[in-house]
Amino acid sequence: MSALSAPPPASTDPNYAARWIILAIVGVAQLMVVLDATIVNIALPSAQADLGFSDDNRQWVITAYALAFGSLLLIGGRLGDLFGRKQMFVVGLFGFAVASAIGGAANNFELLVTARALQGAFGALLAPGALAILATTFTDPAERGKAFGIFGALAGVGAGVGLLLGGVLTQWLSWRWCLYVNLAFAIPAAIGALITVHAHHRDRSAGGHSRSIDIPGTITGTLGLFVLVFGFSSAETRGWDSGLTVASLIAGPLLLVAFILIEARVSEPLLPLRIVWNATRGGAYFSIAVLGVTMFGIFLFLTYFFQQNLGYSPIRAGLAFMPMTVTIMIIAGVASGVLLPKFGPRILVVGGLLLVSIGVGSMALIDTGSTFVHVLPGLVLIGLGAGLLYTTTFATATVGIDERDTGVASAMLNTAQQIGGSVGTALLSTLFASAVTSYATDHPGPSVADAASINGFTTVFWWAAGITLVGAIVSFFMMRSSSADLAASGGAPAGVGAH
Repeated sequence: MSALSAPPPASTDPNYAARWIILAIVGVAQLMVVLDATIVNIALPSAQADLGFSDDNRQWVITAYALAFGSLLLIGGRLGDLFGRKQMFVVGLFGFAVASAIGGAANNFELLVTARALQGAFGALLAPGALAILATTFTDPAERGKAFGIFGALAGVGAGVGLLLGGVLTQWLSWRWCLYVNLAFAIPAAIGALITVHAHHRDRSAGGHSRSIDIPGTITGTLGLFVLVFGFSSAETRGWDSGLTVASLIAGPLLLVAFILIEARVSEPLLPLRIVWNATRGGAYFSIAVLGVTMFGIFLFLTYFFQQNLGYSPIRAGLAFMPMTVTIMIIAGVASGVLLPKFGPRILVVGGLLLVSIGVGSMALIDTGSTFVHVLPGLVLIGLGAGLLYTTTFATATVGIDERDTGVASAMLNTAQQIGGSVGTALLSTLFASAVTSYATDHPGPSVADAASINGFTTVFWWAAGITLVGAIVSFFMMRSSSADLAASGGAPAGVGAH
């Protein structure tokens, strides 16, 4: 073993000796955060029947979580860099548990959505800390690749696990247990982190940073993300020509442009632009956002297709996603250890997006007579593509980052995924509603509902396939081409390489 690949002495990092235990702890937290984006999907029909909210409002149970999570992740990551990743990680876990308990006990739609938003806010504290702790704990290249492969696989399978677990809990207990179950993840992980993870002094004042927050950047960045997603969500209930919708879709991008201009000028930015201008990291953030658009939409609409059109029980609907979940697990492991070092990130990202696009496009061919067999090939193809993407993006999002910026770099990856998912859920829900209404208007009759919903599903699947295909083309031109380029862009452990 060469000096470059030899693990550093345990004394150089107090977390090194317990690194595999730390991986398990942050892995549990990551699994919880990811599965919570989908576990409620399976429970949504039951919760809707219990609390009596409308089809127009149901997307907010999903969007409230992703919107709060995505819009607050950057400030969560920076708070971890400034005041300690362990501290933010633990606070986020305990807060997530409390929010989950409130959601499980909710007796009306408003309280449920509020609890989901709180879950997202606390998730925004813990998720960047989880990835940053991992990035600074695993510094040996071989072990780092293995750790990020496991972490990426958990991120990929978490959504599928959430769907299956949501089905089991909804059918055997109640939809409320899809929220209560988070206590079994969050509390043990928080206690484990308190005992095992050592706080670094450099976490709190890395690189000579003072304890200051970029207030203008925080306001414009958070509001910009929130207003943008709100605009897409508003279109479903108010229409694309609504004044509020139009104002939101104009104000959101303007606020984000202001955010970029501010970040380029302030001395201690919320998001140092050097993080995203790097071709490899920028491509990772972009591609995971595109994947978020597609995956969030697939989970939401296939859930309703399985339960309402095919008549599946919640458990059977969760099991129907397993071919995709198992494929992600297998491919993520192969990608991290074999494919990424050999081919580099661009081939895996572009190839992954193309596979997802083909898979989703195949689902757009369903009709009123379709069964599970007709969507199975698409699920496997999506699993193949997502398995390549999750591992590649998690492994490359923090490469070459100075240790003081690992929290915000980690947060940027999660932000991209969650905002992509939020926009995707809102946009595709709007397209679905429009397609269903249009079909029902053009084909009046007593049995039009089933055909109208299928028309809605095929519409969103075609859109998702097209968006993913465009994402693959853009990623091809954005990213570096080889593993050598990855190393040049900072493929070394955090703190080494280009910034």
